Amino acid sequence: MTTRLVRTLTAAALVLGAAACSSGGDPLVSGTGGGGAAGGGTVVVGSANYPENVLLASIYAQALKAKGVKVEEKFNIGSREVLYGQVQSGGLTILPEYNGALLGYLDAKNTAAGTQAVNEALRTALPASLAILDSSAAEDKDSLTVSQETADRYQLHSIADLAGKAGEFTIGGPPEFKSRREQQFKEVYGLTFKEWKPTGDTTANALKDGTVQVGNVFTTDPRIVQSKLVPLADPKNLFSVQNVTPLVHKAGVDATSTAALNAVSAKLDTAGLTALMKRVSVDKEDPAAVAKDWLKANGLA
Repeated sequence: MTTRLVRTLTAAALVLGAAACSSGGDPLVSGTGGGGAAGGGTVVVGSANYPENVLLASIYAQALKAKGVKVEEKFNIGSREVLYGQVQSGGLTILPEYNGALLGYLDAKNTAAGTQAVNEALRTALPASLAILDSSAAEDKDSLTVSQETADRYQLHSIADLAGKAGEFTIGGPPEFKSRREQQFKEVYGLTFKEWKPTGDTTANALKDGTVQVGNVFTTDPRIVQSKLVPLADPKNLFSVQNVTPLVHKAGVDATSTAALNAVSAKLDTAGLTALMKRVSVDKEDPAAVAKDWLKANGLA
């Protein structure tokens, strides 16, 4: 065999080998099996810095581990403004998100309503490196909430009823709530509040003790019922649907991870999430233990 022929055959073999290695396809569709990450490595599950998101992240992480996926947990990181870039860069692989809130972050002027329409708009708005998986029926919406006493005194039933009265009220919520929503309240409902206070996860307590008169309380917060708080109706749909939905860095997940997360979404509903949050927020149970109980009860452990 001549030297030239040997070189030709070797080059052909290298080309065929490279082609075979590059034919894996979309990692969300045709993953490698048991590794969980598209490259067989570790997936990193992150969370925002409030109890419900930590709980959801723990559910995701434990569901993945139950399928043999290698998982690193990075919980309590911060707000969406911090987290989104980390998922986009691949520093985080998986994040529990809320579809309407994420769409509002990416495209504030989008008017999509309903889970399907919001998810279609999200898929258009997301960069090619990111994807959303199946949305759950569980929905945790933002609300403007007041105490029963404030509702009775000012005859408040909806956010629209705050018109002409908001200037008397201090409003509380997460630190980022003002930057996200102040202009929207002005444009949609004509509201300008007297003062904005960052109350974080203590907003329900601040409403109860009168520190604030209006607060951004998530609708699955069990303290709404416990403290007899009143979420105001939102007739102009300023707050869109908020289905719990996994956001993933596509290169970091395979079919095993995708199936495990979609199985969680298929079982998670609003009533169940509210019950879990009572255990975390009111009974002060460990989110990881609560997550483990839920997964076991739903056959996902």
